[in-house]
Amino acid sequence: MIRNQWYAVLESDEVRSGRPVGVTRLGEKLVFWRTSAGQVVCMRDLCPHIGARLSQGKVTGNALACPFHGFEYDASGQCTHLPAYGANGDIPRSLKVSVYPTAEVADYIWIWWGEAETPPTPPVFFDSIGPDFSHSRFQQHWPVHYSRMAENQLDVAHLAFVHHNTIGRGGRKVVDGPLVQLEGDLMNIWVYNRLDDGTPPRKADELPAPTRHPFLQFRFPNIWHNWISDDVRITIAFVPVDDENCIMYGRFYQRFMRVPLLRELVNLSGRWSSELIANQDRVIVSNQWPKKTDLKMGEKIMQCDRAILTYRQHRRKLQEAAGQTVIPPSRQ
Repeated sequence: MIRNQWYAVLESDEVRSGRPVGVTRLGEKLVFWRTSAGQVVCMRDLCPHIGARLSQGKVTGNALACPFHGFEYDASGQCTHLPAYGANGDIPRSLKVSVYPTAEVADYIWIWWGEAETPPTPPVFFDSIGPDFSHSRFQQHWPVHYSRMAENQLDVAHLAFVHHNTIGRGGRKVVDGPLVQLEGDLMNIWVYNRLDDGTPPRKADELPAPTRHPFLQFRFPNIWHNWISDDVRITIAFVPVDDENCIMYGRFYQRFMRVPLLRELVNLSGRWSSELIANQDRVIVSNQWPKKTDLKMGEKIMQCDRAILTYRQHRRKLQEAAGQTVIPPSRQ
């Protein structure tokens, strides 16, 4: 994982008032709950007393109570009530649970996976998707590291093969470019796949300057945007579970149909087709080896893999900036 980053990890409505939710994210067991004001709190799902799971406890106003001995922890992680010590007992300040900063943006719950208690900036979604869009959504578990899932959605050369009977119909196997531009932590990608007419693929610097919006966008560390048209979009949050598992949080957005019943039918159809396409990918990606990727892992990156290479380069740059020691996965 890349440290010092905001990760989208849950849909907002997966954490409701009065009910703690335990999940594994970024290799750690976490518990999410809401205060009486609706603020989302993320804690390590482990009572520091003798190791009970806090996600089995209950929310009591602005605290989460351990199911084992009733110890209560507030939104800062500090124990504020220790029943065995009585109402006026002196609670040790060391009795505290690790807490991660949270934010809610675009109906996602995000956590700051880093060193700073106060993150430098809030998380950012995709500005071009406004409130006039409606959307449907789906989730899929993939038994791979989230980097494999992300790279699959940046891979423009697989369409005519994995998706030959869906979005890859037409046999456009030759990949000109692609053209990739990196703006801060945002990758913009223009795709120029075509039929094989006997001419070699053009390199990125041989392509004309783009005159339209990018076809794909990726915002580090884990959200992706397929800009199909001004009125139709698909987004994915590649949610890390651990080094060998991730969850795809997919959304189909549209704004061309606004009649309520027809809008729901269009959204349902978009969700169904998006899941179908994702299932085609999952069959292949679930069997890739190693399960995670890295810049220096020895795979033979081709010209058509420019987006994947850019992703790996920038991911390594962010890891090094966070002071992480990166050990490439073994291909044995």
